[in-house]
Amino acid sequence: MTVYFTAVRPDQLPLKVVTIAAGILFPHAAQAIQVSRKVRSIRSKKWHTETVYAVTDLHPTQASAAQLGTWLRGHWSIENRLHWVRDVTFGEDLSQARTGNGPQVMATLRNLAIGLLRLDGARNIAEAVRHHARDPHRPLKLVLTS
Repeated sequence: MTVYFTAVRPDQLPLKVVTIAAGILFPHAAQAIQVSRKVRSIRSKKWHTETVYAVTDLHPTQASAAQLGTWLRGHWSIENRLHWVRDVTFGEDLSQARTGNGPQVMATLRNLAIGLLRLDGARNIAEAVRHHARDPHRPLKLVLTS
């Protein structure tokens, strides 16, 4: 078992990467990653340490510990930039569309709306949605000019 550590810089997550031998319940797993980070609730001033794990089929020759850390950070930037907006601003988790292609179609429409608003320069999607909801001509103009 080989353990790799990445340097901890302010822009990096502290993580451990371990090369995996055969015999775990994840077929094709080549490396396991342990990430420790300090988190706190928005409503709390108290910090606690959270440890999460990930598994990849990339071998150490294909992805170094530093690259895996970069990809994990990239995943969270997508999560924070897109999925959180879909969940909170558009209430995706409360959606009643559950059958057929409905959920995929609605997710595509939400992604389209977010993308158009970002192309238009919106930094706060909720504020931009409210702005466009006040005048029925604004969304049409946005779609036709983007």
